[in-house]
Amino acid sequence: MLKKYIIVFLISMVPLVELRGAVPYAIAMGLPVLPSYIIAIIGNMVPMPFIFFFARKVLEWGKDKPVIGGFFTFCLEKGHKGGEKLKEKAGKGLYWALFLFVGIPLPGTGAWTGTLAASILDMDFKKSVKAVVCGVVLAGIIMGLGTKVVMLIGSLF
Repeated sequence: MLKKYIIVFLISMVPLVELRGAVPYAIAMGLPVLPSYIIAIIGNMVPMPFIFFFARKVLEWGKDKPVIGGFFTFCLEKGHKGGEKLKEKAGKGLYWALFLFVGIPLPGTGAWTGTLAASILDMDFKKSVKAVVCGVVLAGIIMGLGTKVVMLIGSLF
């Protein structure tokens, strides 16, 4: 069983998959929901400080490099433009917007993307952590309930 928990932890650390893939995996493997959910949240949060403090610096460093410069510049410009639009629309509700962005489990939204956006927008780290953690908790609840419903419907056939 420990091996399955380690897999849940590792899956939750993978970009794009994150907790959204780890929770359904845990449920499908028959692991207890609460411990799996907690492990997936922790695994999803482990990369967050590194993303917040270093991803932007890596993008800034690489923007003038020959092979990767174009892509890195694109990422920075896209992040800044999108961030400014979000700041204008959200105003003082920027952290609520970050919470909902991370919490609604759609492709391209999650702790990795939300944390990178918070870094590019120069948001406060502690407030960003709270918004992202709460968003991950919400996404986990949605994915857990959704997985249970799908498995229940599947067992009817």
